Amino acid sequence: MLNKSVVLVLIALLFSVSMSSQIKRDSTVNTSVEELNLDKALLVKREIDPLRPSKAAFYSAILPGLGQVYNKKYWKVPIVVTLITGGILIYDFNNGEYNRYRDAFKRRLAGFTDDEFFGNGTTPIISDDGLIRAQRQFRRNRDIALLLTIGFYALNIIDANVDAHLLQFNVDENLAMRPHFQYNPMEDSSDLGVTLNFKF
Repeated sequence: MLNKSVVLVLIALLFSVSMSSQIKRDSTVNTSVEELNLDKALLVKREIDPLRPSKAAFYSAILPGLGQVYNKKYWKVPIVVTLITGGILIYDFNNGEYNRYRDAFKRRLAGFTDDEFFGNGTTPIISDDGLIRAQRQFRRNRDIALLLTIGFYALNIIDANVDAHLLQFNVDENLAMRPHFQYNPMEDSSDLGVTLNFKF
């Protein structure tokens, strides 16, 4: 029963394919696309300034965010300023805490018990080992904040340079990539593809 069904489906498919190939198409149908006549005044080419990316990078190196202003990407300025200022503030906080714990540890090594972490009793609030651990933690956080701040600064310069390069990228109609639909009369179907056009 199953074999008969499969054979019948295959025979029906075979006849439908052969019948559709016998259909005659109108040979007078024009399937070409007419070219558009564009006014030459509309196709004004922008001058490419080869120094624009280096200027943007230089401005960002002098003052973070200035390269983004030069590229007219004003929305990036608060991001750049926040990242770099935040990194500097975190570095400053961790450096201050590191110095507090280091000074207290140095006074304890010298034999004094009057540091801010000793307290009023005979037993210190934070032990010597606690001071050492706190110094390590704040020094590590300070160093990470410094590396992140340097990374954000470098990223600011790279972003300004790349953005200036991309502003000069040619995206006019002389260089276009468009989907291409063409009717294929031999197969009675549409052909799909992508065309890349260069106009010199």
